[in-house]
Amino acid sequence: MTQLRTVQVLGGGSAGSSAHVRSLAAGLVARGVRVTVCAPAALDLTYDFSGAGALHVPVARRGDPASVAALRAACAGADVVHAHGLHAAVRTALALGGLRVPLVVTWHTRTEAEGPRGRLLRMLERRAVRAASVVLGATSELVDGARARGARDARLAPVGLPAPRPGAAGEENKSRAELGAVERPLLMAVGSLVPEQGYDTLLDAVAGWRDLDPAPLLTIAGEGRERARLQRRIEADDLPVRLIGRRDDISELLASADIAVLASRWEARSVLAQEALRLGVPLVATAVGGAPPPPRGGGGRRAAAEGARPPPRGGRPAGGAP
Repeated sequence: MTQLRTVQVLGGGSAGSSAHVRSLAAGLVARGVRVTVCAPAALDLTYDFSGAGALHVPVARRGDPASVAALRAACAGADVVHAHGLHAAVRTALALGGLRVPLVVTWHTRTEAEGPRGRLLRMLERRAVRAASVVLGATSELVDGARARGARDARLAPVGLPAPRPGAAGEENKSRAELGAVERPLLMAVGSLVPEQGYDTLLDAVAGWRDLDPAPLLTIAGEGRERARLQRRIEADDLPVRLIGRRDDISELLASADIAVLASRWEARSVLAQEALRLGVPLVATAVGGAPPPPRGGGGRRAAAEGARPPPRGGRPAGGAP
């Protein structure tokens, strides 16, 4: 019996899509499938696709002819090629031109841009989904969008991630001490420092509790173009907030938090939300995309980001949170 071969293609690789591909590669390899992951070299250093049993082929994120040619060579002879995200899908469609190889495209998120850039991205979306044999969307909204842009076959495929590994005994206290939250409540947000993550709304909320004694500490893990501006606001308003940069120990830090906070304007299947709920950490999230509100009458763990008050250490969200 001929061994099946699949190629997984990543572009820039968000945390969610990169972790998903790593998990997917490990699962396919365990089932006897030969897996090649085409992704920028930096992503393999972080997510160790080779350690999952896959062959990693470094392919730059750029769409220049050399990058497309490298991708075409890696995909030759594959039984199926699976592209994750818009940029990966467009480049893969170009690379597969003339090859009789089925293309699967997964949409992990939606396009936020407006104006000329937004029109260009939507044109690229149409090209990508029409080249695909199957489009998988992480939410029903993404599936509907793929169909509206001409997808022949679009299906819902919620992107799940492996459960985070439990930390060693005493690790939570160590993390809290490092962050400066030994005797105060600790809240944690994770994500790129960009406007779409809704950090200004989150800082507005922090301003409402900064005079509590002790003042809860909000830590934000991630990097991005908004870092300098956010830091200036934190210092100008004397907010109990720490920007801790990009971290590779998110699960350990999250396990030490009292509340995980997701203030995004839109999310598909948030890595932070999945990890928080699996670790038993209460989640306060905006009711958008793949993070819908709890049933009417309460009882869920999600709450609107505005107006929620942090609990005392070891507690749970206040009953007044929606």
